[in-house]
Amino acid sequence: MQIPYELILGWRYTRAGRATRRNGFISFISGVSMLGIALGVAALIIVLSVMNGFQKEVRDRMLGVISHIEVFAPQGAALADPQKTLAEIRANPHVVGAATFISAQALLARGEDMKGAIVRGIDPALEGQVTDLAVQLQDTAFPKLVSGEFGVVLGGELARAMGVREGDAVTLIAPSGQVTPAGVVPRLKQMTVVGTFDSGHFEYDSALVMLHQDDAAKIFRLEGPTGIRVKLKDLHQAREVALELSKTLSGDLLIRDWTRQNKNWFAAVELEKRMMFIILTLIVAVAAFNLVSTLVMTVTDKRADIAILRTLGASPRSIMGIFMVQGAMVGVIGTLSGLLLGLGIAFNIDVIVPGLEQLFNASFLPKEIYLISRMPSEPQYADIMPIAVISLVLSFLATIYPSWRASRVNPAEALRYE
Repeated sequence: MQIPYELILGWRYTRAGRATRRNGFISFISGVSMLGIALGVAALIIVLSVMNGFQKEVRDRMLGVISHIEVFAPQGAALADPQKTLAEIRANPHVVGAATFISAQALLARGEDMKGAIVRGIDPALEGQVTDLAVQLQDTAFPKLVSGEFGVVLGGELARAMGVREGDAVTLIAPSGQVTPAGVVPRLKQMTVVGTFDSGHFEYDSALVMLHQDDAAKIFRLEGPTGIRVKLKDLHQAREVALELSKTLSGDLLIRDWTRQNKNWFAAVELEKRMMFIILTLIVAVAAFNLVSTLVMTVTDKRADIAILRTLGASPRSIMGIFMVQGAMVGVIGTLSGLLLGLGIAFNIDVIVPGLEQLFNASFLPKEIYLISRMPSEPQYADIMPIAVISLVLSFLATIYPSWRASRVNPAEALRYE
């Protein structure tokens, strides 16, 4: 199979021999362009992989406390028929667990200290089906949540803020109280702390209070659970399954999946990723358009060669193809090098970062400051492919003008002083 001479010459010009000082400088500029593309692509992959890793870490910690889907009655009322709703939910093939719960807000007091709290009444026997945190507490704190004994499990940050430990007494103040001649008096109930938990997510560790579902029903004067928490086989199908449940469940019910519970946070992360992608793509663009100066210098240096090729019968299209091949090869080599470098660092960042911390005797993510103390990374195909395509497209676009100039070289003018 005969290889087109445009490819051969384009590859030869890419290697840019160093026979003269000018050729050596062109080779240096070409190498800088290639290195710039590689570093830009690698930076994009590493940054987006780390952002994906942080998003996954926070999401997993969040889903350790909340469920994939919540089905609940409007206005915080009790479900009309919890068992029927449970059976309908479990009939969905995507569901792996479901548990009833009571959700309310209250104040938690100890002495003069008072904190707002999110109260969750749970069934300790079923809670392990819907959250990872419940699995951790299944053999420690949850056995102490006995109906009628009014025990509570507090988030670790909340317990530390109030200065309580296991065995201490706290007072739960329900906002909707009793109506008396003196006005509405909130209901107060003394509870015993039977355990604490640390989910790794400050929002829940600093505000969540768990108690037995029956005790919560008595305190808030409810006839039963206010909702059902659902765990799925695949958390990424939460929206689709929520839509399916909205069509199959009977009764007046509201359905909310985990992406809507923390909509603002996920929207902020996606916006940040998009902005970082745009900013870092500009780095790749600058490196790619360095090819313009490289190819212009090459065209100027090779004017005599171009004229000879034209006199031998080469068409302007072939001349243009030679220099487009040269620019495209620089772009391809730079992009592939950047992909290898970026993926190599992204997949081994858990080894590289601790090594750098030891080398410089520093901690990039101190445990006492940041929620996550290690550098996570999760390269995703959906991010890597657009990066490679954009880099190649920008490199190709940068070759068009210099290649067009090469095709317009007049052989007579080029050879006049040769």
